[in-house]
Amino acid sequence: MAQKQKPTSDDSKSGAPFADTIKESASQIWLAGLGAFAKAQQEGGKVFESLVKDGQTLQRKTQAAAEEKLSEASQRMASMAGDLSAKASGQWDKLETIFEERVSRALHRLGVPSSQDLATMAARIEELERTVARLSARRASAPRKTAVRPAARAAKPAAKRAPARKSA
Repeated sequence: MAQKQKPTSDDSKSGAPFADTIKESASQIWLAGLGAFAKAQQEGGKVFESLVKDGQTLQRKTQAAAEEKLSEASQRMASMAGDLSAKASGQWDKLETIFEERVSRALHRLGVPSSQDLATMAARIEELERTVARLSARRASAPRKTAVRPAARAAKPAAKRAPARKSA
């Protein structure tokens, strides 16, 4: 262990300048601390502004990346929605076709003519109307010979008349 030395007469003489040196040193340390504090306050504003600028830059980059990801996600969703819509449309078309076929079969069983049957009949009616008009024109232009003959003519067409056709 270290033992305390007894003060000598030389130490008491040199003690005053040593205390002054310590006081001076403590004062300088205090002033250096105040200077550092003042410097930090001055530089603190600059550092704060620098941090704000860095934050703004980072925010812009982050927003751009987020917008890009959002755009990609929107495109994917739109693509998926289009695919689902196409599939659903295809299913509806199949369902519609099946429904139309079943209704058509049911109407056919009940004897209701189809639109094609009606179109065929309309064409036949038009043809018959033209034939009747042509025959009427011939009859009007032909001179009448005797009263007996028209009665014979009336009997003749009845004999030639074909039996009525059944519709398909």
